[in-house]
Amino acid sequence: MKKILFFLFGVLFISAVQGQELQVKLSVLSNRVSTQVDKKVFQTLQSSLSTFLNNRKWSNESYQPQEKIKCNFLINIDQDLGQNVFKASLTVQAARPIYGSSYESALINYQDNDLVFRYIEFQPMEFNENRVQGNDPLAANLTAVLAYYVQLILGLDHDSFSPKAGETYFQKAQNIVNNAPESRDISGWKPFDGMRNRFRLVENLTNSRLSQVHDAIYSYYRGGLDLLVEDEENARAGILNALNLLNTVNKEIPNAMFMQVFFQGKSTELANVFKKANNDTKARARDLLVKLDVTNAATYKELK
Repeated sequence: MKKILFFLFGVLFISAVQGQELQVKLSVLSNRVSTQVDKKVFQTLQSSLSTFLNNRKWSNESYQPQEKIKCNFLINIDQDLGQNVFKASLTVQAARPIYGSSYESALINYQDNDLVFRYIEFQPMEFNENRVQGNDPLAANLTAVLAYYVQLILGLDHDSFSPKAGETYFQKAQNIVNNAPESRDISGWKPFDGMRNRFRLVENLTNSRLSQVHDAIYSYYRGGLDLLVEDEENARAGILNALNLLNTVNKEIPNAMFMQVFFQGKSTELANVFKKANNDTKARARDLLVKLDVTNAATYKELK
């Protein structure tokens, strides 16, 4: 009987582990913090957050091990503000495997410079989407920010596999923004917190005027990159279609934050996709990319 119970427990445990959506590597850097602060606190924080992100169930869907979304979260502690409160930047990266290859394309590669949080060693990592504020807004802000980016990653991943399939997750991210922790030290959740923040990014992804960004995401990945191994011409056509959709969005709302986030880390990928295209396709891609991704215009001008 004990063997049977042990076997059943093992099956349930394996099933639970397989169900998690993310494969996260999280790092906490504290080089900039005064040597008077016990650095062991940040090692504990790194371990606790890794468990929080990897072991929590973030959706109602079940993921097989090979389906987990690979992510990197890097928290760089900039300053000790006292009373166990820290100011930091957060870099979020997530990648999507491309069909028929070992290549992975970035879903998001973004740095958030507005992370302030309270952490006392060994405090539990808690997040309740129905009560985002928590008892201590500064402590709750850390898990709220991480949960927000998890939902964005899930939404982008779903959009990349099926048309507009990420809506549920973007709405969850919007809910976190609407109920975000509030304190004089907390920023990034409000429209007046600058032109690039968590409010503006999810607003772009839930705004009906920008709905074509979701079609662009699907066309770029599923209708584009996923075809590259078997049919380069149609793959380039899918990616060019994505660029045309993004160009339409850019005309509707110039300089929308999502445009900058979408192209972050993609310039080399795009240049490689189109460098072997015919002259007409190459020229059309170059003209669009130079307008849409101004930061990397020099890279695209090489497509001659």
